[in-house]
Amino acid sequence: MGLGSDMYRQQILDHYKNPRNYGKLEDPTFTHIGENPMCGDEIRMDVKLDDDEETIEQVAFQGDGCAISQASASMLSGELRGKSVDELLEMDRDDVIDMLGVDISPMRVKCAVLAEKVAQDGAEIYQGDLDVDKTTTEDD
Repeated sequence: MGLGSDMYRQQILDHYKNPRNYGKLEDPTFTHIGENPMCGDEIRMDVKLDDDEETIEQVAFQGDGCAISQASASMLSGELRGKSVDELLEMDRDDVIDMLGVDISPMRVKCAVLAEKVAQDGAEIYQGDLDVDKTTTEDD
């Protein structure tokens, strides 16, 4: 692990201690919650779409959990702004791990992808393609 790895670790700690877009949106287009029961992580994602109902205008999150889950939610909330719902739905765990910039152990992958799964499930519920009350990483 070189200097670059340390830089990414510092970035994760910064997002954990100073989360971006933390809070609730007024009048979100959709809101969804999820949890990683193995680690105790919980995330609520609020997403507001632009008037075209395709482009993500704002994202906010609230949650509690480990540094990886909270930093991932913070980073993702910034990454999603300006993307289409389809781009959100096409994201996979590698996109999130690349965004974090560090190697994630298999046990921590569920922490890293929780916010992504919550946002994706929220979008699918909004589109009428999914019917769940809460997302969980339990079955991943």
